[in-house]
Amino acid sequence: MNIILFGPPGAGKGTQAKYLVKKLNGHQISTGDILRDEIKKDTDIGKKIINNMNEGKFVSDDIVNSLLKNHVFDPNKKGKLIFDGYPRSISQARNLDLLLNSSNQKIDYIFFLNVNKETIVERIKKRKILEKRTDDDLDTIIKRYDTYVETTRPVLDYYSKNSNFHEIDGAMEIDQITNKIEAFLNV
Repeated sequence: MNIILFGPPGAGKGTQAKYLVKKLNGHQISTGDILRDEIKKDTDIGKKIINNMNEGKFVSDDIVNSLLKNHVFDPNKKGKLIFDGYPRSISQARNLDLLLNSSNQKIDYIFFLNVNKETIVERIKKRKILEKRTDDDLDTIIKRYDTYVETTRPVLDYYSKNSNFHEIDGAMEIDQITNKIEAFLNV
């Protein structure tokens, strides 16, 4: 099954995605990881990405969409995709629809981890210490959250009409969120 985990930076999408990968033998498609990998490789795209991330901006849809295509069309990942942080815009949501249709796939579940700004700030401060993430300074956190709210509200509206859309209180403890997701998946 293919799943989208949707929510602001620091909502716990990555944590839940890692759990679902193990539970469902799936493949985590984290745009953050894909983008950080490009940065590590020090490619031209990686340099553009780091400039955007450091300014608290999202990376352009064209870059993200092109990097994502290989994962969706990978026959070993077909029907086992756990999207973590994608799509973040209407353009990306439409691109994902096209890619999935072209590869005879669909989204089975969409989970929106709804978390307020104050909780996100506290979580990301902790994550910066634990994971030593360079993109987790306070100013960047606030910019990323505000950008998220501004650009993803239409995506939330786009998906919330679907019968497979489920909103979960992302401020709950990790295991409580996991239990909610499991209840919807019946696993």
